[in-house]
Amino acid sequence: MKKISVLAFLGFSLLACSQNSQSNKEYNENKDSKSLVTQADHAEQDAKKKAAEEKAGLPKPYDPKANAEKDIQALIARAKKEKKNIMIQAGGNWCIWCLRFNNYVQTTPELKDIVDKNYLYYHLNYSPDNKNEKVFAKYGDPGAKHGYPVFIVLDKEGKMIHIQPSDVLEEGKGYSLEKVKAFFEQWKS
Repeated sequence: MKKISVLAFLGFSLLACSQNSQSNKEYNENKDSKSLVTQADHAEQDAKKKAAEEKAGLPKPYDPKANAEKDIQALIARAKKEKKNIMIQAGGNWCIWCLRFNNYVQTTPELKDIVDKNYLYYHLNYSPDNKNEKVFAKYGDPGAKHGYPVFIVLDKEGKMIHIQPSDVLEEGKGYSLEKVKAFFEQWKS
């Protein structure tokens, strides 16, 4: 009887240790999982903070108060005289990729030279303050289809000749010099 009691005691002890070991393993896995979630949350917050700081330091070329219809008509009249195409960069000051593209072109002499010689450039605002729905509708609402920024190329007569989504011009966390240059070269007048 003593042997059975001792064996039973040892069996229950092993079972208890095994269950305790499993509970510790589950606890550690949950703890590790929560730690990873916390690390991901911190990384996401850091990324948002860096993006906000970057955005704050970039020029804001979009004017929500502008009369885009009137501005584009004036550009068309000027384009006829200057024999240049019109490059419309649609987006808004809320869009970091829009601001990055503008800054990239303005600070890359090779690109700025192509744009200045061949295009009249316009930043068409899309924001809660001014969605410019009539203007966007005239060009088939490319922002809704492609996101922002999106480029609308008009010939010197004001006829739309190309819509260019921007994602194909991206490289890493910025834009590709070769791709952007090829885009500008392809649609110049």
